[in-house]
Amino acid sequence: MNRREFLKVSGMGAVTFFLTGCGLSALTGDESKANVVPEKGSISGGTKMKIVVITSSPHPKNESTSIYLADRFTDGARSAGHEVFTFDAANEETHPCRGCDKCGMDGPCIFKDAIENALMPKMLEADLIVLTTPLYYFGMSAQLKTIIDRFYSRTEKLHGKKSIMIATAYNSADWTMEALVNHYNTLVRYMEWQDVGQVMATGCGARSLVEKSQFADIAYKIGANL
Repeated sequence: MNRREFLKVSGMGAVTFFLTGCGLSALTGDESKANVVPEKGSISGGTKMKIVVITSSPHPKNESTSIYLADRFTDGARSAGHEVFTFDAANEETHPCRGCDKCGMDGPCIFKDAIENALMPKMLEADLIVLTTPLYYFGMSAQLKTIIDRFYSRTEKLHGKKSIMIATAYNSADWTMEALVNHYNTLVRYMEWQDVGQVMATGCGARSLVEKSQFADIAYKIGANL
């Protein structure tokens, strides 16, 4: 049994509602914040924002479901006049945090890689950070976790920002995104971020499904309404 067959079987038997090709699971608890579009200008207050979008799918861009939603968000944000920088965590030179504490939680990191040289300066000046991931074993991708672990080198300076989580999954059971949402909410709490949006696209195991789904419109509208 391959990975997608396993995930499909694991989601069988759950009560699921299908929406234009993608499954939109019944949302409970903190997951009820997902897929909600903010009122126009309610996040930015009508001012131009600096946004960093971190994608983390190892799939080619034209096949990735999560990158597609990230691009839709970006299109929306740029249409509203916001500045967007995108970082491809799966295809840049990155290194995992070694816990050496040479940075003293205030930089610089010992690794002079793309995270330190390209991403971190943009993150430090950003108003909003968008974390994007495919769902792997009910959590974020290793590529995105590598980036988050490297937050350590600038922990205090990254506090107090706004954030969004975008994720796609093959599964469409009501508990599919539960662990990821819990992880994200804990990160938001620790970093003292303001969560301003979550796109949790369940039942989207193929690019064609997510392209036809309401999740694509939600991602665009969240960006456009910032």
